[in-house]
Amino acid sequence: MFRYLLFLLVLVTTHSLAKGKDDGSNVQPDNYYPRVKMETTMGEIVVELDRRRAPITTNNFLRYVSKNGYNGTIFHRVVPGFVVQGGGYNTDFDQKPSYPEIFNESGNGMKNELYTIAMARQNEPHSATRQFFFNVNDNPSLDPGKEWGYAVFGMIVEGQEVVDKMMEVETEYQLRLREPNSPIEPIVLEKATVLPAS
Repeated sequence: MFRYLLFLLVLVTTHSLAKGKDDGSNVQPDNYYPRVKMETTMGEIVVELDRRRAPITTNNFLRYVSKNGYNGTIFHRVVPGFVVQGGGYNTDFDQKPSYPEIFNESGNGMKNELYTIAMARQNEPHSATRQFFFNVNDNPSLDPGKEWGYAVFGMIVEGQEVVDKMMEVETEYQLRLREPNSPIEPIVLEKATVLPAS
């Protein structure tokens, strides 16, 4: 009897801890395909995330969104025919604070194809934190092979034309970021919100 009560206690405690986790899993926890609306200075984009195939990455992204972590950030890197990247800097090019690095889920079967959203990272495979990018082409070079790839965790379902417009902006070398493809006129992600589950 004591063992059974101990088992129940452990089960209840584990469940309570999981419910109180601050990793984004508490944001619409029963929704496998949450949607996020991004209001930018060039228009609105809606992405549908895939929590079934990329749970760690999706939860991480939702954590930033739910805490207004992307509001007022810029798309600091625009490479035509390749990627539009953002989420890491404010309009003064100051780096935004990040949660710890996450596990790389690039082996989840999702490909870096046109209009997908993926996590940016450093050379180290498990170094992604808050920066993300939209693939504006099919980019098989970013998929895993002999090396780790870049984890795709959703796709644009509305506003593809907005990302297409972003690709056309004039860019320059941004000294503070050491970024050769930074928009001259900042593209700002004014607000990102989780849409109500349908």
